[in-house]
Formats: sequence, structure tokens, C-alpha cells
Amino acid sequence: MARSCAICGKTSMGGFNPQSSGMNRVRAHRRCEPNLHRLQVERGGKLVNALVCTRCRRTLAKSA
Repeated sequence: MARSCAICGKTSMGGFNPQSSGMNRVRAHRRCEPNLHRLQVERGGKLVNALVCTRCRRTLAKSA
């Protein structure tokens, strides 16, 4: 299973390094991973440990 946010489903994003696109046109692969943290989330009346991205974590703290 890939590392993804349990709330919004954000996963890693692939692309190319912009600094490596010079005259030789060699494009280096890079991967942007989501910033995931373990957090206790209430699901169905129970507290469950889940991986949550920082954006969802901030939103949950704001609504609490």
C-alpha cells in the first residue's frame, strides 16, 4: 500500500528536476512525497491511528 493521507488521499507526485534541464536536456527524475504524520482520528466512534497530511491536520485542529 502506498503512503497516502487517510483523509484526503494525497499521494506522492513524480516529475523532473528543473535544475537539470540545461543544454544537454538530461532530465533527472524526482519525487515529491506528502508530509505525513501519525494522528489519532475518530472513525465510527473509535480512535484510530492514521497517517494524515499536515494540511488535513491543520484543518482538523481548526475545527476542533
